[in-house]
Amino acid sequence: MAQAHGFGHEVRKDGSVVITHHGRPATVLRGARAARFLEEVVANPQLTMARWTGNYKHGNERVARNHRRNR
Repeated sequence: MAQAHGFGHEVRKDGSVVITHHGRPATVLRGARAARFLEEVVANPQLTMARWTGNYKHGNERVARNHRRNR
């Protein structure tokens, strides 16, 4: 099981890939989607797993960056 900053993935015996976030299953990929994911995850695992699970850019990044707490 590979894990990087909260996201992790595990390849099962049947070829499916389980992507987890903080130890909890976020999504399961099977077939061609699992193969394509495994090719992409080598370059930047954290960003790739965030994109494939849908936990990527919810639209509030600009607002959060300008908040006084984050300056």
